[in-house]
Amino acid sequence: MSSYQNAGLLDWAAPILHGALVTLEIALLAYAIGLGLGLLGAGARLSAWPPLRALGTLYSTLVRAVPELLLIILLYYAGTQALNTLLNALGDDTHVEIGGFVCAVGVLAFVQGAYMTEVFRGAILAIPRGQLEAADAYGFTRWTRFHRIVVPAMLPNALPGMSNLWLILVKDTALISVVGFEELFFTAQQAAASTRDYFLFYAAAGALYLVMTLGSNALFARAERHVRRGQPGL
Repeated sequence: MSSYQNAGLLDWAAPILHGALVTLEIALLAYAIGLGLGLLGAGARLSAWPPLRALGTLYSTLVRAVPELLLIILLYYAGTQALNTLLNALGDDTHVEIGGFVCAVGVLAFVQGAYMTEVFRGAILAIPRGQLEAADAYGFTRWTRFHRIVVPAMLPNALPGMSNLWLILVKDTALISVVGFEELFFTAQQAAASTRDYFLFYAAAGALYLVMTLGSNALFARAERHVRRGQPGL
């Protein structure tokens, strides 16, 4: 590596590391919200009330059918325009703009929720029916049954899917670069265009994504060992 490349990498090291931190912030927030949406969606999909079941199915099917990139562009541009039009119609001249961070978290969380709905639905359906009937026989409330029986029983089956969705989410944060938000991929693009060292900076970005992936794999593997403690090995 030449001294010129060394200088370029050092100049851009802090912005790229900051971009990696922003990527993790977006991913963590979107994942946390997606978990909540997934639980609600799975509850709707498994509901005994047909309208709620249809609503859960509609959410899961439609959101998974539309590319995340299209949703990001729609929310960032069309969403801002629609929001300002609504405010003007209500007599408010305030101009509101949906920022890149809010757009990224909102869209990725919404999409994660749809995929998480199916992960949780399958994991809940895999719970032996007798466990739920025993909880009902003991007079457990719905909340007690949920956090004492359903969650511990579904986690071993749900964690592999949850791990995959997290890894996909981390990589999907790069899509927000299309609206100019400075996450890891966009910052690497800026550095590469500024210095003309395309391989260096894209390789650096790839290495950081790899570090995130390997670290995440280790954490999910540890979590899976914890929730499967006491169970016979596969």
